[in-house]
Amino acid sequence: MNRNEFKEGLLRVMERKVHWSEAAFAAGQVPRDRLHILLEQEYASHVRDLALLIGNAYVQCPAEKARKLIAQELYEQETGGLSGSEGNAELFMRLVSGLGLSTDRLRHVTLLPEAAVFHELLHEACSRHGWEVAAAVTMVFLEGNAYARAGLEPGVDDVPRLRPADHPLVRFYGLRLQCLAQARVHHGRDRAQRKAAWHLMLDLVGEGARSQVLHWMGQVLHAWLRYRDALAEKIGLQSFKTLPIARGWGHSA
Repeated sequence: MNRNEFKEGLLRVMERKVHWSEAAFAAGQVPRDRLHILLEQEYASHVRDLALLIGNAYVQCPAEKARKLIAQELYEQETGGLSGSEGNAELFMRLVSGLGLSTDRLRHVTLLPEAAVFHELLHEACSRHGWEVAAAVTMVFLEGNAYARAGLEPGVDDVPRLRPADHPLVRFYGLRLQCLAQARVHHGRDRAQRKAAWHLMLDLVGEGARSQVLHWMGQVLHAWLRYRDALAEKIGLQSFKTLPIARGWGHSA
């Protein structure tokens, strides 16, 4: 598998990282009394453990150039030190608090069965199959979105940027703008993070590891889609399945 074939394989996975429930969320259709379920499942399934998963990539990586890039992302996700914000998990908890919800519930989440499968698969992929797989699953899949091609090819539109006041959590659920602003500082590194992630994949992952990376990216995608189906049903969004998918609103890890 050559470099271009590998790139296209990764992009095909990422371009399928969309779910019909995104339109319902963007339209404020998640019932207020079930919003906490969405946040709890997202946090416990992957947001909380993102730094640990990236750490697995770091400790498995013998290549100095790759290890340095992974270390930078690990530092940002754990501490927020590169963006001058806070770690990813802490910012997520600030969002929850800013919505007037108790963060205590995040400490004792019972995952939906499909969310538990997704969570376990992430740890399997990132802990036992080499740094290449772990870096792809975390820095490309979990931190990326369906607009990945925009950072790699000229003339391709990037994810639409909403005004803070138009973000669904602000517009429909009363999130304080200050809380959203802190998260946006952290995610303001998206371009640099995406550049580093794709440099890792396309320039530093050896040819022998490419098929393994694509295999696990496909497994994670399918588990994520099943998890999002189950989550949508749990929060009462089945009746909105025919809405066109809205992109650009989601919380990336």
